Amino acid sequence: MTSQELSRIIKKYALEVGFTSVGITSADSFDQEADRFDKWVGGGSHGLMKYLERGADKRRDVKNILPSAKSILSLALNYYHPEETPQDGMFKISRYAWGDDYHEVITSMLEKLLSEIKQFVPETEARYYVDTGPLLEKAIAERAGIGWIGKHTNVITREVGSWVFLSEIILSLDLEPDTPASDMCGTCTKCIEACPTSAITAPYQLEATKCISYFTIELKADNPIPVELASKMDHWVYGCDICQDVCPWNRFETPTSNSAFAPRKENLSLSVKDILLMEQEEFSQRFKNSPIKRAKLAGLKRNIIAQDNQEWKK
Repeated sequence: MTSQELSRIIKKYALEVGFTSVGITSADSFDQEADRFDKWVGGGSHGLMKYLERGADKRRDVKNILPSAKSILSLALNYYHPEETPQDGMFKISRYAWGDDYHEVITSMLEKLLSEIKQFVPETEARYYVDTGPLLEKAIAERAGIGWIGKHTNVITREVGSWVFLSEIILSLDLEPDTPASDMCGTCTKCIEACPTSAITAPYQLEATKCISYFTIELKADNPIPVELASKMDHWVYGCDICQDVCPWNRFETPTSNSAFAPRKENLSLSVKDILLMEQEEFSQRFKNSPIKRAKLAGLKRNIIAQDNQEWKK
């Protein structure tokens, strides 16, 4: 069987499992992309995300993860749901966290896909990741033709815009690589202009320590949110979708067919009192199998209090 035929079969399996799109790239090193990433981390733009300082050799070359690696599958999964972001004093959660935790959903999909591949090619060696390892997943997606890295640093697909989760399977199989995606942002700067904290400091440059998503999710609860940034959060309490909401490519957004990402009603109506009066037991139950558990209850409370909203004092 040729590499083209095997690639076609694997792509068919991936779509049958439920992925929105799949692309293939070689396991060649990502030297240029790794250089840019190392420079970004070296300049401190990653803030307190210390885990990004580890695994540099693996990000540069996936053969440091799987020595037999020959190809990488890049997989995208649409998570868009058309409900409107809450307004009128309710606190807002990033669209990706409205439903179930994507790590758990996609892991089971990857396991199923890999099982299918191994039934066809039993000797296959593989490693898979769902935003869980030292991979340059956006660079992989771009080189595999899934989409391009936009000026807001998210991957944008022609098919459904930027509302996609990314995952990867490194394989020992010699597959047919796809054509890398071309940058289609053109002269548009809507994401840069819309960012309330000026976190997108230049096209394709994100200063994480100014990003609402960073300090509502990644910044641990015992670290205060800078006052000058908290005043611009506009009721975002877990993540932020502003740069995606304004992206013209998201006019192609399509509701996901995966029911796991359907919004939980309680995630669309977070009030000040809901959170500030919440006890740990209720938090654990309410956000079971939800990405929101990552912020922890103390983090959610910090994110609300930091915005100095007078409602919670009533």
